[in-house]
Amino acid sequence: MSRSPEPQSSTPLHLVISERLREEILSGKYASGDQIPSEHQLMEQYQVSRITVRRAIANLTNQGLVITRRGKGVFVKDQRKYICTLSNPLIFFKEDMARQGVTSSIQSLAFEPLAAPDKIQQILQLPENDTEVYFQRKLILLNNVPAAVDITYVLPELGRQFADELRFHMTFPTLEQNGIVIEHIEATVESVHTSHELSQYLAVPLGEPLLVYRYIAYTNQETPILCGETFSRGDRLCYSVVLTRQASAR
Repeated sequence: MSRSPEPQSSTPLHLVISERLREEILSGKYASGDQIPSEHQLMEQYQVSRITVRRAIANLTNQGLVITRRGKGVFVKDQRKYICTLSNPLIFFKEDMARQGVTSSIQSLAFEPLAAPDKIQQILQLPENDTEVYFQRKLILLNNVPAAVDITYVLPELGRQFADELRFHMTFPTLEQNGIVIEHIEATVESVHTSHELSQYLAVPLGEPLLVYRYIAYTNQETPILCGETFSRGDRLCYSVVLTRQASAR
């Protein structure tokens, strides 16, 4: 027997339908990768027009719950998120993912020396007559799915010395394995919208919200050695912060 939206509800029909489908997805009735009912089936089930059904599907798409595959139908997106831990002592990304049973890898998109933009010059405290840094852009994949794009600016002496390793490995553990101790990191996390370039790298729609993790890393001499920002898909990564109370001085 078909089920139709309650006629007395003042809520638009497309929202009623999308909310019901949302509940069914989140409850597990439709699992990751499952196909939800077709447009025709939803029209029959809810006794509504095609445009109403399409608006309902658009609502689910905008919430990141489904994806449309041309000529095949609408499918539930993978809702699993992996946690990037921001804690003291430092836990490096690859180790963090491995503890969650996730395989992480990187694809180097760019690695080259260039003149630092003014803001980067100030952050890294570069002399006015020598503003070269090494710039790297890399794609981070989790279980072979694009999850984040990391953009890093590294002091030139470190970029030159460890270029071969930095091209193919995560930055922080590479430096520490070579005796460059990272004493602390200053960081902020905020939301931004996907640019055209990032949408292509991460396979997400233009304008979709991303989390951006901006950081500055210091040695034990309080010297900044690199800075950067990681743009991550909100449906793939989230951040966990550990807060501890400092011991009172005695």
